[in-house]
Parts: sequence; structure tokens; C-alpha cells
Amino acid sequence: MADAQCACGALRLAVSEPPLLTALCHCLACQRRTGAPFSANSFYAIDCVEICGTSTEFIRAADSGRKVHMYFCPTCGSTVYWKADGAPSWIGVGVGAFADPAYAPPTMSVFEQSKHAWVQLDDTLKHFEGLPDRRD
Repeated sequence: MADAQCACGALRLAVSEPPLLTALCHCLACQRRTGAPFSANSFYAIDCVEICGTSTEFIRAADSGRKVHMYFCPTCGSTVYWKADGAPSWIGVGVGAFADPAYAPPTMSVFEQSKHAWVQLDDTLKHFEGLPDRRD
């Protein structure tokens, strides 16, 4: 269905299903990871993602206290995907790794407590100061 890759193409993902969720994240960890004021993230069921290539892992603590495992290309340094201990059946992929202007738009914006004041977002998004409850 869709392919994602790092900047040099050495680390690739093939996904066979549409994303479960696409969201913008304004948390400080995502700002530091991307070098941008927010990140655009898609989340897939882990069993519909095929990973090809070698990755290097970086583990960081999430705001929840659980671990997030970030996987990046050891050649070009691009972060391509991540897995969170708090959501073991999901895999996160940066929307930009798909390099597809027609990619599914986000449906929500999270961690707006650290959103840059000049960032203007579509009113059709669901807005959350932190991470939404799984029921939201």
C-alpha cells in the first residue's frame, strides 16, 4: 500500500494497511527529534509493517515514564519509526518518511501545552493539551 524510507533509502518500511491514526505532536521530544515546531506522525498495527534494512535504536523516557524506542538509519541518521512500551501493538512512522503529498491528513493535535503560539491549526482537528485518553 505505501512505503516509507530514510533520506538515503537504506532503511525502508512497507505498510499493507492504512494508518490507524495520523496526528500532529507538539511535545518537546518530538520538537527535538524533528528540529521542527511539531511532528506529523502516523500509527499502524505492527503486524502490517515490514521493515527492511538495518536500524540503530535510541531509547528515551516518555512523559508517561514508559520507554519509547526510536529507530533511525545508521548511515544518514533519519528517524524512520518508533515503538512505545505503552502501545506494544502499534508502530509509529513519521509522515514525512512517506514523501507523499496526498498522505492522509491528521485527525488530531496532541501536547498542545507546548505548541508554539504562532502555529495555526485547522479547526476540524481534535485538540488535546496532553496525550488523549484512549477513549477520546
